[in-house]
Amino acid sequence: MSYWESEQKMKNERIKELEEKIADLKKRWPAHSVPPALLQELDDLEEELEKAQREAGHEVEDA
Repeated sequence: MSYWESEQKMKNERIKELEEKIADLKKRWPAHSVPPALLQELDDLEEELEKAQREAGHEVEDA
């Protein structure tokens, strides 16, 4: 495996990890009165995911 392929694989694994963290957070999301800490965590994860997708050359969807 070349260096570039290895780097791309690591970036794709990071994207998958972030997507899983977002999905887990949304499973824990309360129906009412979402704590500010959860909102901030979701915002941080989504920003990090968008950055990782751009670095990996993936198409980034606008929210």
